[in-house]
Amino acid sequence: MTVKPDQVAGLLLAAGGGRRLGGRPKALLEHHGRLLVERAADALRTAGCSPVHVVLGARADDVRKRADLPGCVLVDNPEWAEGMGSSLRAGLASLSDTGARAVLVSLVDQPGIGTRAMARVLAAYTSGESLAAASYDGRRGHPVLFGAAHWAGVAAAAAGDRGARDYLRVHDDAITLVECGDVGQPYDIDTPSDLDRLT
Repeated sequence: MTVKPDQVAGLLLAAGGGRRLGGRPKALLEHHGRLLVERAADALRTAGCSPVHVVLGARADDVRKRADLPGCVLVDNPEWAEGMGSSLRAGLASLSDTGARAVLVSLVDQPGIGTRAMARVLAAYTSGESLAAASYDGRRGHPVLFGAAHWAGVAAAAAGDRGARDYLRVHDDAITLVECGDVGQPYDIDTPSDLDRLT
């Protein structure tokens, strides 16, 4: 797929097995009648990301069968059990030949973060050197935008469940924070008590 010179790809990390949810993969959880993976991928697309790559891991075959993800590129991460870092690496590798100048990274287990927050962070893109993140009442969160110049460094630093945290800490002075507290809620669906938020 060829993209415009200024195009920002979307990357949805949706590979987790939901260990603290009794082994229920988060991608297959439902919220208002739709799977979380469908809602999050649609939000990235609606915000203006293209292409949208979705990293799958736990029960990837079930996600492929059940999820309606039109136009998305599905990326398998056989090392998903190692943590979010492996999914981030797999996703960035899948984007290497797309021509995208930046990527907006979002997490499947944060349904309170939708199109409006994603579009705000996307608007912070200026070049392949861009580095931006949503902020909620001054606290950095997701989604995060990485210009292509950062991809190799992010991939090299991504390990375990820390994702890009270490890279962002080292480059803190370069991050443009985009306040999204008025349009999104950065809660995670991690434990059984969190499932109440999906009703």
